[in-house]
Amino acid sequence: MRIVLRTLCFAALLSSCTSETVMRPDVDVGMQTSALIAPAPISQAIEAPISEPVAPEFGTPLTVEEAAPGDQLISRPIPAGFSRLTNPFGLGRADNSGMPAEEVACRKDLKRLGVTWRELPPINDGGVCTINYPIEVSGLPGRAKLKPAATLNCEMALTFSRWVKHELQPAARLRYFSGVDTITQASSYSCRKMVGAGVDKMSEHSKGNAIDIAKIELNNGHDILVRKKGFFAFRERGLLNTVRSDGCQYFSTVLGPGYNKAHKDHFHFDIMERRSGYKACR
Repeated sequence: MRIVLRTLCFAALLSSCTSETVMRPDVDVGMQTSALIAPAPISQAIEAPISEPVAPEFGTPLTVEEAAPGDQLISRPIPAGFSRLTNPFGLGRADNSGMPAEEVACRKDLKRLGVTWRELPPINDGGVCTINYPIEVSGLPGRAKLKPAATLNCEMALTFSRWVKHELQPAARLRYFSGVDTITQASSYSCRKMVGAGVDKMSEHSKGNAIDIAKIELNNGHDILVRKKGFFAFRERGLLNTVRSDGCQYFSTVLGPGYNKAHKDHFHFDIMERRSGYKACR
């Protein structure tokens, strides 16, 4: 008899406990998760960037300026696996290597011009003799070679490359029907003072801001030495005069044969910054 009573009680207990009451929680995770977060007062709108003010009667997002006292904020959880980025493209910032954005942009411009270069370790020889991100340039636009390879900062390398592409190469083709094969440089980075200027001042070469050009060799084998030409050297004189004068559109300083004894056998190009914006083209 006791066994029968126990069986009947157990059956009655099971009948009152259905699958619906056992399996359904009090709060549905899929539909009610946001409701578990208590609304924040409107004064917290600026401090809580992932929340937005909402008009209670409409449930539409408002700006902080549109929200009125008494309006509430509802939290909008950020999906898992996505970080909140204030500047997703890194504009104006260094890249992964720590290089400033302007240096990165400069190298992209060099690449578009077809320049060949390699990165060098930072240079710091004391005082102004410093280049934080130096490069060694060995190839120029139009497949011209630069020998020996020149150590410059990127801005100077870019300015010089543009001059080669837009002035030197076209001038050579116009007068000699030939492109430029090799440019021989006499000086790039050098920690020294100005030569022949009569002033006790460090040269722009000390900053990687300057380059001296001694010879231009064309694809047809013709060599043009940068020096004062005789009366009958019409084509050579015309080429050198043209690229020298046009260089003033690119560089802040252009010095060459005829200026003084120190520059009798080369062009000096630099991008010295002058407060007045004055350019020295001589």
